[in-house]
Amino acid sequence: MIQYNEEKNLLMEGNWTPSLQDVKDPQLFRELYDYDSVPKVAFNFRQSPIDMPQDIWITDTTFRDGQQSTAPLTTKQMVHLYKLMHKLGGKKGIIRQSEFFLYTEKDRQAVRDCMELGYDFPEITSWIRANEKDFELVKEMGIKETGILVSCSDYHIFKKMNMTRRQAADKYLSIVKMALDKGIVPRCHFEDITRADFYGFVAPLTNELMNLSRESGVPIKIRACDTMGYGISYPGVTLPRSVPGLIFGLKYYGGVPSDQLEWHGHNDFYKVVTNAATAWLYGCSAVNCTLLGIGERTGNCPLEAMIMEYASLKGKDDGIQFSVITDIAEYFERELGYDIPPRTPFVGKNFNTTRAGVHADGLLKDQEIYNIFNTEKLLRRPPLVSVDVNSGLAGIAYWINGYYHVPKTEAIDKKHPVIQRMKEEIDREFAQGRTTFMSDDELDALIAAQDGELHRALCRHKNK
Repeated sequence: MIQYNEEKNLLMEGNWTPSLQDVKDPQLFRELYDYDSVPKVAFNFRQSPIDMPQDIWITDTTFRDGQQSTAPLTTKQMVHLYKLMHKLGGKKGIIRQSEFFLYTEKDRQAVRDCMELGYDFPEITSWIRANEKDFELVKEMGIKETGILVSCSDYHIFKKMNMTRRQAADKYLSIVKMALDKGIVPRCHFEDITRADFYGFVAPLTNELMNLSRESGVPIKIRACDTMGYGISYPGVTLPRSVPGLIFGLKYYGGVPSDQLEWHGHNDFYKVVTNAATAWLYGCSAVNCTLLGIGERTGNCPLEAMIMEYASLKGKDDGIQFSVITDIAEYFERELGYDIPPRTPFVGKNFNTTRAGVHADGLLKDQEIYNIFNTEKLLRRPPLVSVDVNSGLAGIAYWINGYYHVPKTEAIDKKHPVIQRMKEEIDREFAQGRTTFMSDDELDALIAAQDGELHRALCRHKNK
C-alpha cells in the first residue's frame, strides 16, 4: 500500500508487518557464528538511510552494568559520580538518564540521596527482575522507568530459557503489561540482538510492544543490546550484525519512534564507540554508556567518548562541561583505586603526552601541530612530553616550560646550554641500561644540579 509519509515528505510503500515465526529449531546463524572461528562479516549490499534524530542524548549504566565489573561502589561514591555526570552533561541534559540496581540497601540509599539533589538530569531509572516484588520496589522508590530483560536470540530463548519463541514473546508481553498496570514505564532490554532472528522474532515482538504503547499511551522503550559486541557499522552488512540495519528495521518495521529507541553495546571487537555513533546516525536517540567504559568482559561504551562524539556530530557543546571528564578520571584513580590504562583517549595519563623529539619540537613551535585539540582549555590537560633517550633537546625544553609554567615570552629555548648539558646526562643514563623515562622529580633535581640560579627562577614561575 502506497501512503504519503509526512516525516519524509514522499510517497512511500506502507510498512510490512512481520509475523512471529515459531520455529521448531533455533536459528543460530552458524554461517556467521560457528564458535570455533572468528565471527564472520557478510554483506548483502542493502543500504539503510542515515536518519539522525533532531535530539540525541546519552544514558548511563555505570551503577548497574558498570558495577558488575568493578569493586562495589559505596553510596558516597555513587552520589559523587552522579553529581559529576550532572555537571558534565549540563543543563540541557545531554546525559539524560542514569540506571541503578535496587537490590541492596546501599544501592537504594544511593538512589534516595541522588533523588534528594533535585536534578532534572540524569533522571534516575532502574533495572529489575521480572517479578511483582521488584515492580513494587520500583514503585516504592518513586522511580518512573525501569529496565526489563527481554532476551531475543534463540541462543537465549532455546538454550537458556528452554522456551519456544511464542512462549518467550508471551512472557515478555505479560511482564510489560504488569509494568503498565503498576504505572511504570517499561524499557525492554533486547538482549543479544546481534544474534537474533530480526524478521522472525525481533520485529514481530517489537510491533506487539508498540501496539501496547499506543493503546496505553505509555512510551515503551526498546534498548537494542549488542551483548557480545558483534555489531558492525559498515554499510551493506547483513542482519543480524548490521547496526544500520537493526536501527532502521526497529524504526521502519517495528514502528519504534527514535526517542523510544536506545543502543547498548559492548567492546569485545573494539567497535563499541563507532557502533554507538552509528546507532545515532541511523535513527536512535539514546546511546547507553558507562564512565570510562567499565562493564562486563571488555566493557561498555565509554561515556566520555560519546560526549566527544556528540560535540563532533552536533558541532556545538550544548552546555557540556568537558573538564569534568578530567575530574571523573582523577576520582576513579584517587578514590576508587582504578588503574586507567595510560594511553586511554581523553583520560589516560599519556593520551596527549609525547616522547618523540620531533613531536616535541613541533609542540614547542605550535601545540596545534601535534595536539588533537586544545586539551588544556577543554580538559585542563595541557600536552606533555615524557623525557627519555628519544626526546631530544626539544623534548627537554618543552618539559621545562610546561612543568614550571613558564610564560611564552620567557620560554626556555632548546638551544639553552643547560638543556644541552641535561641531554648529555640523560643520554649517559640510558647508555648504561636505563629503560624507563625520567620522572618529574629527577628532571627537577637535574636542573638544580646544572644551574641553581635558573632552577630558582623556574620555581618562582611554578609557585605563582
